[in-house]
Amino acid sequence: MRIATTIFLTDETITPVRLARELEQRGFAGLYLPEHTHIPVSRESPFPAGGELPREYGRTLDPFVALGQAAAVTERLALGTGITLVAQHDPIDLAKQVATLDHLSGGRLTLGVGFGWNAEEAADHGVQWRTRRELARERMALMRALWAEEPTAYDGEFGAVRASHAYPKPVQKPRGPVVGPRTLVGGAAGPKLFAHVAEYADGWLPIGGRGLTESLPVLREVWEAAGRDPDGLQVVPYAVVPNAGKLAHYAELGVREVVLQLPPAGEAEVLRVLDKYAAFL
Repeated sequence: MRIATTIFLTDETITPVRLARELEQRGFAGLYLPEHTHIPVSRESPFPAGGELPREYGRTLDPFVALGQAAAVTERLALGTGITLVAQHDPIDLAKQVATLDHLSGGRLTLGVGFGWNAEEAADHGVQWRTRRELARERMALMRALWAEEPTAYDGEFGAVRASHAYPKPVQKPRGPVVGPRTLVGGAAGPKLFAHVAEYADGWLPIGGRGLTESLPVLREVWEAAGRDPDGLQVVPYAVVPNAGKLAHYAELGVREVVLQLPPAGEAEVLRVLDKYAAFL
């Protein structure tokens, strides 16, 4: 099982460069970074984990800039977003960012896709909350058109692009309906989310990994009904606080990669936790 990590990198934590080097030297598989452009002070959206919103949510580094630094100082470390709030981006710009990072890193990028929980943040980006999932779905389709080998147009309800020359292309070649880098959809189990996974992704990024025994058979049924290869589905539990029993359970379910949560802390604390997690490698 590949052991990757995720962390809220901020202006107060360990730097992307130091962390990426330490991860690669220790043999960890990858680094995934979350995204929040800003957190409005006045908001009604409750923090999904309950309680007060942690400080790091309003100080998060841009994941693509930080992952670009990580790519420059490593050779094997996989790079991922966990997750990119696709609805909050201009899809033409985002397609260029994603393709450039995948190209410069030699195909090491995983694009984690999500729909968000903070309605106020999304509203500042002009996103209508009730249509954010369909907006993200269309923006993924538009990006796939730009990543296609031949100039391809896209015309949808929420946006369009002419058939265009758009290079660089992502390194990984198209596989079934998926075009672009390895793509995982994050979020809670449910029919809407599983439909997104089966339509345009390589798999699912479940936060915390709870309930997989019950939800995986449902996802596999949706996946196969969409004509996808049963052996191609990837499920990557995300932001996991590990123990040996939990990782053994994931392995029994066929999970081949897990992403462990690091604290949003300074260098000394993060390296201490990395040393602890190294026991699972």
